[in-house]
Amino acid sequence: MLIPHDTRIALDTVVDLVNTAPGNGLPEGGPADGPADASTARDQLADTDALYAFAERHLISGVGTLGEKDLRAVRDVRASFAEIFAAPDARTAADLVNRLVAAAGTTPQLTDHDGYDWHVHYFAPDAALSDHLAADCGMALAFIVVAGEQERLRRCEAPDCRRAFVDLSRNRSRRYCSSRTCGNRLHVAAYRARRREAAG
Repeated sequence: MLIPHDTRIALDTVVDLVNTAPGNGLPEGGPADGPADASTARDQLADTDALYAFAERHLISGVGTLGEKDLRAVRDVRASFAEIFAAPDARTAADLVNRLVAAAGTTPQLTDHDGYDWHVHYFAPDAALSDHLAADCGMALAFIVVAGEQERLRRCEAPDCRRAFVDLSRNRSRRYCSSRTCGNRLHVAAYRARRREAAG
């Protein structure tokens, strides 16, 4: 599946934003073969400092001053993205994307900022961070739905992890948010269970 560079960046942003919600599984660098710890119950966007850090991590320009209103609005957008990941079919996902993007007041424009070649921004230059995320990331999710690939929007299948990810594998076979953490953990657990069974 060929995905334009700016769409790929927006999809990474969506995934990271959805995974900031409480209860989304193992944190980065979590235990390799144990259950998710209590820190995953915390909201990773607990305050405006965390929101600034998120924007900086994703190189979101023109953020300006952020307050509690911005934090609430971004959390609302995050909840809408989570609904899209949970949508049972493409029609439901499309309806959710349409509502989200329409509410953001999209203003498509070509830009070539910060060393990137020409690409489309779907938000107004002075848009609030929540509208910026809803428009740009919403359109990235629209790209997935239009391509007939809505099933690639997934949640990790590890029993103690609910992290979101976009399955970009060739045959749509990815099951875990990370083969290094969740996938490896489950393989190790299965191996140990087989060893116990064989020894018992």
